[in-house]
Amino acid sequence: MLEIIIATKNLGKVKEIKDILDNSNIKILTKKDFPQLPKIDEDGKTFQENALKKAGKISEYTGKVCLADDSGLEIDYLEGKPGIYSSRWGNNDEERINKVLNLLENVPENKRKAKFVCVLVLAFPDGRKYMVKEECPGKISFIPRGKYGFGYDPIFLIPEYNQTFAELGDKIKNQISHRGKALRRMIKIINELVVSE
Repeated sequence: MLEIIIATKNLGKVKEIKDILDNSNIKILTKKDFPQLPKIDEDGKTFQENALKKAGKISEYTGKVCLADDSGLEIDYLEGKPGIYSSRWGNNDEERINKVLNLLENVPENKRKAKFVCVLVLAFPDGRKYMVKEECPGKISFIPRGKYGFGYDPIFLIPEYNQTFAELGDKIKNQISHRGKALRRMIKIINELVVSE
C-alpha cells in the first residue's frame, strides 16, 4: 500500500483530495500525523515554486511520498490577485471574500472574470517529483451564494451552471474544479507508479 502525506492543514482540501483519490491501495496521511514537521515558508513567486518546495521538504523530512498542492484565485480585474496569496488575504474566509467583493464593488459583470489555478506536486523521498497544473474559469458573483465548499467558493460563479462552487455541491464541483482536474491527472501518474513498483 502506498502511503501519501497530504501537505495541508486545510480540512476542506483534505476531504476534497480524499473524495477524488478514493483508492484502496492508497493510505492518506496528513500533517496532523506528523506534529513535529517544521514550518515551511511559502516564499515562492509562483504556485509551482510553492508546491515543489512543500512536497520536496515534507517528503525529505518524513521519508514518505508527499502530495502538495498550491492553488488560488486569480481575478482578471485585479491583475491576477490574490493569486499565490489567496489563503493569506485575510484572517478567515469571510474576510477574504469581503475583501474581493469590496474591490469589485462597482465592477460590471463582464469584467468579473476569474479562474482558480491548482498546481499539484507528488514528491518521493528519493528526489523524484511529478507535477500537474490545471485551471477552472469562472466569474466573481456580486454576493456570496451557497453553503458548500470552503474558501472563495461562495463567490466563484460557474457560468454554465449559473451557480457558485458553494451552490454546486462536492460531486459536481470535484468534476469541474481546478483541483479535481489536477487530481485526476495525478491519479493516473500514481496508478502507473503503483503498478511499476
